[in-house]
Amino acid sequence: MTQIEKVLYTGKTHTTGGRDGASRSSDGNLEIKLSSPGTSGAGTNPEQLFAAGWSACFIGAMGLAARKMKIALPAETAVDAEVDLVNGDGAYFLQARLNVNLPGIEPDAARELAEAAHQTCPYSKATRGNIDVVITIV
Repeated sequence: MTQIEKVLYTGKTHTTGGRDGASRSSDGNLEIKLSSPGTSGAGTNPEQLFAAGWSACFIGAMGLAARKMKIALPAETAVDAEVDLVNGDGAYFLQARLNVNLPGIEPDAARELAEAAHQTCPYSKATRGNIDVVITIV
């Protein structure tokens, strides 16, 4: 287990109703309706929220890697995250794809940035060994 030096932030939410409910953050900055994936519900779903959080964190991790490599991260940097909810062998699980767009960065350097980010991004660490993840430079 990793020795914790300092908790930097704690995200707190209160959720009711499960996949067809609602969620609100303790600071009031997030207040959303939830709906099951593939339904016509008025809300988002946990897979979309996870994809948004992971892609934002991943861009931040690429920024750290770029500074270490003395590369300017393009302002147009983008990550299209795809998180699948899958059913197999009678169980539910996730799988994901991160499609990384680093315009103007040479392909080898882009791959190195993405690999470094995947090693340091907390979402990537949390999923490592737990779900299949494919990272593609687009």
